[in-house]
Amino acid sequence: MNFSYSEKVKELQKKLTEFMEESIYPNEKVYLEQIDKKEPFSKIPPIMEGLKDKAKQAGLWNLFLPESEYGAGLTNSEYAPLCEIMGRSAIAPEVFNCAAPDTGNMEVLVRYGTEEQKEKWLKPLLDGEIRSCFSMTEPDVASSDATNIQASIVRDGDEYIINGTKWWSSGAGDPRCKIAIMMGKNDPDAPTYEQQSMILVPLDAPGVTIKRILPVFGYDHAPHGHAEIEYNNVRVPASNMLWGEGKGFAIAQGRLGPGRIHHCMRSIGAAERALEDLCKRVQSRTAFRKKLAEQGVIQEWIADSRIEIEQARLLTLKAAYMMDTVGNKEAKAEIAMIKVVAPNMALKVLDRAIQAFGAAGVSDDFPLAASWANIRTLRFADGPDEVHRRAVARYELKKYR
Repeated sequence: MNFSYSEKVKELQKKLTEFMEESIYPNEKVYLEQIDKKEPFSKIPPIMEGLKDKAKQAGLWNLFLPESEYGAGLTNSEYAPLCEIMGRSAIAPEVFNCAAPDTGNMEVLVRYGTEEQKEKWLKPLLDGEIRSCFSMTEPDVASSDATNIQASIVRDGDEYIINGTKWWSSGAGDPRCKIAIMMGKNDPDAPTYEQQSMILVPLDAPGVTIKRILPVFGYDHAPHGHAEIEYNNVRVPASNMLWGEGKGFAIAQGRLGPGRIHHCMRSIGAAERALEDLCKRVQSRTAFRKKLAEQGVIQEWIADSRIEIEQARLLTLKAAYMMDTVGNKEAKAEIAMIKVVAPNMALKVLDRAIQAFGAAGVSDDFPLAASWANIRTLRFADGPDEVHRRAVARYELKKYR
């Protein structure tokens, strides 16, 4: 495996880094200030649309989607270091139209969507005109096991009737969110992994109700939001079915592989920024007549952070390389491993940075607390640590049977 970056990737890294320094970092606080405090989910901060236009003009748009006519033609290995740069800021992925859950939903439409579905939903998503949500997790069952899902999708002539309650449908609070990819059970009597289907549900369809926006450690992530959605006798055309009945579980597995790589690289980017902030902070503060940077324990934090970041990055790049060369299925162990390693590593680095900043670290004056809260959710988003560890153990044991 050769992890050196091509000239194309180096040029994109340079352009992205310059864009981040010139346009993203200076506008992070502007973005937060422009969120309507009374109605945070009513409109989008104007700065965002301006940044998106600027990113399009710079050729930094839709960099994901490997092996697709719709993306930038980058492999997973090529996109990974770019995704890391975007992960340094909470607002950056959307600026480049590389934000979850839209990226995963676009990948689903590219792989499994009909031409009609692509024209109606994929094209405006690629253009950044609308946003989407992924409606899978349910409040009444352990959704880490997707076979538990109880929401129903029932055929009725030329339509499907949808009933059930979902939550943590990230992005549904956004006023631009027009479509949900919803996973439900259409045949309880089919084999276990063929009972579920995925279907496209417009959020303005009669019977779709956003009941509430769920906070994450007190953060509402406006205007994006994580919604609890009630589907009450919602009717959609049969043509909204993705791939076919009983294909929901297979689609989920195909969707989550690339998404996990993206989450992991963004986590590494957040960890890099936290380590950078830590190093700057400890050289500017003095305690007990010595700079914090001269304290042995601080130096240990810095060394451990650098070691852990490098380890996580190498394993993630290996997973990306395997996805490109032998496919997502053969890379499933590596994908499971990085999903455990990267968020846990980032949380350690962020925790050290918060400790070095003292009380300032848990405030909103710096991005550390919000970054920690966001990445903490990744230990169960797209599958909890325990499920991934179980999978890795099974793959390992299988070698000796």
